[in-house]
Amino acid sequence: MVQKPHTTKRRISLLLFATLLLTQVVLAASESDFDEILRPITVVYDLVKYASTIISGLVMLFAGITYVVSGSDPGKREKAKNMIMYVIIGLVVIWAAPFVADLILGS
Repeated sequence: MVQKPHTTKRRISLLLFATLLLTQVVLAASESDFDEILRPITVVYDLVKYASTIISGLVMLFAGITYVVSGSDPGKREKAKNMIMYVIIGLVVIWAAPFVADLILGS
């Protein structure tokens, strides 16, 4: 059975979110001995967080330009609106992961 592309993207997004959330849970639950071991994971998480923020800014710029030059084509306008919405949702998920982990652990 062939999967729809948006279903695959959604699964990848959920997997990424779960990985980031798990990373934050492990980081928040660790003791000082594990802090040294988990420091590279924190560095990678920060790299992913900031790189995705930069990329999402570029995608937002592209979506804004697409929206402005779409003219009277409702398909292009809708595509630009969806890109902006998905970028904002992605940013909220990426930046909220540490806060959700802290909330779950009660730290």
